[in-house]
Amino acid sequence: MEQEGQSTLDVIYENWRGYNAKLQSCVTPLTDEQLLLQPAPGMWPLGQVLQHIILVRAGWFSATLQDPDEAMDGYMLWGQRESPPRSAAELVRGLEETWAFIDSRLQRWTPADCAKTFPDEWEGQVYQVSRSWVIYHVLEHDLHHGSEASLILGMNGLQGLDL
Repeated sequence: MEQEGQSTLDVIYENWRGYNAKLQSCVTPLTDEQLLLQPAPGMWPLGQVLQHIILVRAGWFSATLQDPDEAMDGYMLWGQRESPPRSAAELVRGLEETWAFIDSRLQRWTPADCAKTFPDEWEGQVYQVSRSWVIYHVLEHDLHHGSEASLILGMNGLQGLDL
């Protein structure tokens, strides 16, 4: 619920925090078998989608924004086709830890900090991306793949994100 005097960004960050909590809640009870559910043959299973969310958070906020962190380095190995499956507890811990890493930065960065740019390579081209752009990009990525996870759960009669 919006509090009087909160900035627009505070409201967005608060809602992103809540979204992360809802994502964690729907992952917590899942079995290893449920984490292997796929929307169709050849598509990523649920557990890999969740690993991908964790990997992307760690990669953008730690590596791209040049804020090294040993725990985030470990998460950058997740979510690849060859990555081993992770349990629901491991995935929830990954969602918690990557969110805590992001949230601590969102709480301290000023508008000037958010305007700072960093090099990022895409398809052989180097681009300068701002912290603001990365924040938005990771938020939209969370929403996209969190919705994908929720759809996989719903398709299989399981509880998705309670939005």
